[in-house]
Amino acid sequence: MPSQVTKKQAKSLLTKASGFLEGYSHTFNPYTGCAFACSYCYVRQMPVALFRGEAWGCWVDVKENAPALLAKELTRAKAKGPVTIFMSSATDPYQPIEFKERLTRALLEVMSAEPPDFLFLQTRSPLVTRDADLLQLLGERVRVSMTVETDREEIRRAFTPSAPPIAARLEALRELAARGIPVQATIAPALPCSDGFAERLAGIVDRVCIDDYFMGDGALGKRTERIGVRHIYDALELTDWYSRDAYLRVYEGLLRHFPQERIFISQAGFLP
Repeated sequence: MPSQVTKKQAKSLLTKASGFLEGYSHTFNPYTGCAFACSYCYVRQMPVALFRGEAWGCWVDVKENAPALLAKELTRAKAKGPVTIFMSSATDPYQPIEFKERLTRALLEVMSAEPPDFLFLQTRSPLVTRDADLLQLLGERVRVSMTVETDREEIRRAFTPSAPPIAARLEALRELAARGIPVQATIAPALPCSDGFAERLAGIVDRVCIDDYFMGDGALGKRTERIGVRHIYDALELTDWYSRDAYLRVYEGLLRHFPQERIFISQAGFLP
């Protein structure tokens, strides 16, 4: 859990999508800040983190009025045209504070009563399975994207020590898929992995997205370079994995176990 949790009243929730997520009409974030504090997270280089003056991962703001805002803003947005939502672009909606706050669940309750045309739910937390009942109500209007950037637990611990274990994420994907909820495994960023990674995923999901820093950090890898994540690769003596073509190693493995049309690269895997 973060050391500092602040309850706030947000002025608005739905934000017009742009840039990497321009295929959506809106994005929103139930929390500001993220306790998973992944070493490579591009949000570390965004104003919300840079101007905070506190270490990324040690604080989280809870937008406690978010469900009421969403109920109003969603109705208004739907009256203007199709509504497609990316949740969430700058935080994980199922980070540890969600166990207590249940804010993401409350937002899903709003959306199950007043469904958007499509909801893309991005997380790396097995807690998402708690809300399978609400996700089922959304049917084909939802896709749960679970980040599984490697299948090597020692690599996960080196890059994201506060994030959930890989095995738990894979089991969550398996459970959601068994309940008929559309899912994908998202290898983003593509970290060093084993030769059996693709085969392992193929036994669980039928859709995969792969991304890296150079395609997906919003600045052609420059944000990630400023973060300094490369030193982790150096320390692990895996510097060759920090390159523009490293993702192709994983992609080639995926091609042996997935139809090419079920493998999406970077932005294409996150679009509605």
